[in-house]
Amino acid sequence: MELTNLAFLESYTLSDKEGIMGAILVTDMDTKPVEFRVTAPITPTNFQRTLYGKVLMEHILVELISAPLLNAVSLDLDLIIVRNPLFLAANDRQGVRVVRLFDKNETVSREGSAKEELITNNRDNIKIYAEISKKYESELPQIKDNLKSIAEDRNLLEPFERLKIACEQVHLQKMGD
Repeated sequence: MELTNLAFLESYTLSDKEGIMGAILVTDMDTKPVEFRVTAPITPTNFQRTLYGKVLMEHILVELISAPLLNAVSLDLDLIIVRNPLFLAANDRQGVRVVRLFDKNETVSREGSAKEELITNNRDNIKIYAEISKKYESELPQIKDNLKSIAEDRNLLEPFERLKIACEQVHLQKMGD
């Protein structure tokens, strides 16, 4: 599997009253932006909080953020990279693998997932791990090899910083309208 288009998918919590917005940044292998999409903020009602209970956040991330964003992307994606482990549930709803990247300070918090060390980036002195749903564990070594070649020259966590800043800018623009 050759990686051409990577999708960095993330959510950002605004204030309690403003909700959660999602964003996707599609990049080439050099992590240069190719496409960007963002959702409007999603603010669950008290009634939804009651009905969904502990699964509310997973519902928001998978059904209301990832599904619409992935459907809106015009390019064919090769891999979806996330930081939040709840997005791993999108693996069962998408034809493209979802892999979570995290550093040594974070934990594997998704039950039934598999993880492997991806790379130790000596330049930034961080160890990055890859996590995938246990169901797709057999695909992790190939995904890891593909990402490792990119991670030798690029910090694969850095696009999430760009996404956060872009979401803040979009939110501020909408607030100014």
